[in-house]
Amino acid sequence: MTKTKHLARFLPATIAPVAIAMVALGAGHAEAKEFRLGLITPPPHIWTVAANSFADEVKSASGGEHSVTVFPSQQLGNEAQMMQQLQTGALDMAFLTIAEVSNRVPDFGAFYAPYLADDVGHASRILRSDVATGLLQGLPQKAGVVGIGYSMGGLRQIVSRSPVTTAADLSGKKLRITPFEPIKDFYNALGAASTPMPLPAVYDALANGQVDAIDMDAELIWGLKYYEHADTILLSNHMMFPMVGLVSAKVWQGLSEGDRKMVADLMKRHLDGAIDTYVQKEGEWLLSIEGTGKTVVEADAAFFADAIAKWEAIWTEKAPALADLRKVAEETR
Repeated sequence: MTKTKHLARFLPATIAPVAIAMVALGAGHAEAKEFRLGLITPPPHIWTVAANSFADEVKSASGGEHSVTVFPSQQLGNEAQMMQQLQTGALDMAFLTIAEVSNRVPDFGAFYAPYLADDVGHASRILRSDVATGLLQGLPQKAGVVGIGYSMGGLRQIVSRSPVTTAADLSGKKLRITPFEPIKDFYNALGAASTPMPLPAVYDALANGQVDAIDMDAELIWGLKYYEHADTILLSNHMMFPMVGLVSAKVWQGLSEGDRKMVADLMKRHLDGAIDTYVQKEGEWLLSIEGTGKTVVEADAAFFADAIAKWEAIWTEKAPALADLRKVAEETR
């Protein structure tokens, strides 16, 4: 059996083509590695917990030969900076929102189609589909990274300091977003003033009125108590919020075949585990938020109909993958 055929046989389908390409350049020899993994979330966040569990398993599975040091809370920079570090090989691994990937590969913006997913369970089925995993195969050539698999941060809600009864109430409001084009286009369509802001600054910004509202997931609305400075919490579930586990393509090239398989299998396991955690806990967080005594408004696609139409007009052309993801969404409902 040739080396490339052997490699294709034991690596996950999403990364086998990447690994084969690396063999053509010369497979790396096994040697001890001290990997660095960056992410933007704070230590208690599910993504960070998953990253630390992955690190523990790498150490155990390699008999202590390899280690992974996790850097949460933007210690290595924001996502754009970490993506650049991955591309140069200065950073080994990262758990990043698909937001940053979509800034470089627009097809990934399709995941943020408003109301693509009905709930977190539906979102998990979309992310685990062949169409979704197939998009990862182009990342080494287009972005200089190897995509191991997806996770997510639940669905998006809106926390507002002032009353919101219609979408028009968000017009002119300074609204904190994750800085990437799909979500910016959605809020621009609503007439809101999109305000990019790192997570560590959000609580104080909402408290002191630096922003009027925030786009956020249920885990952090509840866990970091953003609701404390809210008049209205809009339970909209208007977008899924995927995450992707990445390895620098340059680092990947230097790994042995066995180490590639170990890293891919273990990282994929913990990414999947984080998805399962959101599926299990999202409902609990939403019930807790509803119990805070704040005004809770439930919103569906009709609430944002005009903005959705404007978003679709932009992204149907920018992200050809949107049609295939919508088909998957229908098939997995």
